[in-house]
Amino acid sequence: MKPWIELGTAQIPNNGGTLKLRQRDQEFSISLSGPRGELMNSRAFNSEQQLSVLGCAHLKNRNKARVVVGGMGMGYTLAAALAALPSSAEVIVADLIPEVVEWNRGPLGECAGRPLDDSRVAVHIGDVAELLVQRDEGYDAVLLDVDNGPEGLTHSDNNWLYSIDGTGCIYESLAPGGVLAVWSAGPDTTYVGRLKKAGFRVEVKTVRERPGKGARHTIFLAKKEAVQGGKKSR
Repeated sequence: MKPWIELGTAQIPNNGGTLKLRQRDQEFSISLSGPRGELMNSRAFNSEQQLSVLGCAHLKNRNKARVVVGGMGMGYTLAAALAALPSSAEVIVADLIPEVVEWNRGPLGECAGRPLDDSRVAVHIGDVAELLVQRDEGYDAVLLDVDNGPEGLTHSDNNWLYSIDGTGCIYESLAPGGVLAVWSAGPDTTYVGRLKKAGFRVEVKTVRERPGKGARHTIFLAKKEAVQGGKKSR
């Protein structure tokens, strides 16, 4: 078996640890220093794709849909969102770590088909929360894959996104009928309660890390009610 080759490292802000990008033949891995270990692998990405498939399902025919993707990762979430959206869509992908974006512009980009080259994509280097606190934006979907789920294990500041305040802020940032989709390593009934308290109608989906096999991950789908004819519709 061929050895792993280290391609790059990056520091997570606020002493969050060191990310390491490695390659072995056609396989790529991003890991975190310490006991957490591997965060993502280019052989297991189905659940990241399903985050976008489920989160953008309502936008297939939406003209000028506006979508936020929180977390660049290996590009699979972004690529699947682009595949689900019409040509008039605008997608903003946000990542705290500029090196991760550069890795996706380099050899890692081939994994997901180089989605950053798509003209519909704009990149925000910084916290995705910086986009969501602008509550008048009217996003049609917000797709979050920034950590291990509702507990920010990689970057503690991510916890705000899943808090009562953060969840309410995301609700306000969505257009009527908009959807928040959140990737998680597992279920979390407390988070479902926070989503409902913010006003969302919530579904919880279980997906596999590879089609039909591998670890089971959770997708939280939270829909903001639409307003039709002066009445709220779900």
